[in-house]
Amino acid sequence: MNRIHIPGIIAMAAIVVASNILVQYLFGQWLTWGAFTYPLAFLVTDVMNRVYGVAAARRVVLAGFVVGVICSAIGTQVMLQGDGYIYPAVTLRIALGSGLAFLTAQLLDVAIFDRLREGRWWRAPLASTLVGASLDTVIFFTIAFSGALTFMEPSNDVSWAGEVLPLLGAGPEAPLWVSLAFADWMVKLSLALLALVPFRIIVGNMVRRTT
Repeated sequence: MNRIHIPGIIAMAAIVVASNILVQYLFGQWLTWGAFTYPLAFLVTDVMNRVYGVAAARRVVLAGFVVGVICSAIGTQVMLQGDGYIYPAVTLRIALGSGLAFLTAQLLDVAIFDRLREGRWWRAPLASTLVGASLDTVIFFTIAFSGALTFMEPSNDVSWAGEVLPLLGAGPEAPLWVSLAFADWMVKLSLALLALVPFRIIVGNMVRRTT
């Protein structure tokens, strides 16, 4: 591993750890604070891809995946209490959904970015993040909360997530987990647009330092 990749790996690890902690804290009715930190992982991946190439970006992704697995392993041993129940901070389904969503979405982000890197500067980071973040949302929330996958962890009662309610409290009726996923997805898309500014600045500074 090249030493110049270490800052990217540290940044990715910090984002993964912070997101695993902040996901425990609610922000309004549909989100957690982790929804605002996790999308920054795509920014780190895209910066590494632009400045150092595909191989470096994949190393950063794999480092983030390893850190995420460690966080999930620790989370399964942390017990929380609420509504008269004691339950693990991270269930098996959440751990599987989180790990698979992260690895699949980030590697897809790397591949799409590389395919579009010769276009206008904003195309690659925007397109790769939009597609990767969308896939991330679908994979995670489906595995973690869909009632159709209860066989994965029969002891984990996710019936609360299947409660049918108006989408985000105002739209057509849908399971609660769909509202949670939709809110998370909208945050990811919004941050994908906002992240173009720091992407441009960070890449410009890093390129000047390496030339």
